Amino acid sequence: MKIFNNTTADPHTLGSLALAFIGDTIFDLLARGAVVSEGNFPVNIMHRKAKAIVNATAQSKMYSVIEDMLDEEELAVMKRGRNAKSHTSAKNQSIVDYRRATGVEALFGYLYLLERYDRIEELYNAGIKEIL
Repeated sequence: MKIFNNTTADPHTLGSLALAFIGDTIFDLLARGAVVSEGNFPVNIMHRKAKAIVNATAQSKMYSVIEDMLDEEELAVMKRGRNAKSHTSAKNQSIVDYRRATGVEALFGYLYLLERYDRIEELYNAGIKEIL
């Protein structure tokens, strides 16, 4: 799962929104990888399938699924991300879903920067079952 990580950023000191910034990309990459693994489809269909996974409503569902799987540290990171004050909001999404999605993204960013790729995949795979 290692993509690229030559950063010296310490995930313990980064703000929640910075963690969510990188976590959003990790989540998107996982979703796109899952879509591509289904086979060769026209790009517009693949994009539609990925969009069904990478949105606040779907990520909010994932939050509910993985919450009980987390240790104290992971749960604290996810809650910190959920409670972070963002200057933007999702289009056509509830604020609750948007905040919970930010929590999931923060957790994925945190785990990525710690190079805990197996844990990211474990949580993603558990949560994706609820989304699909």
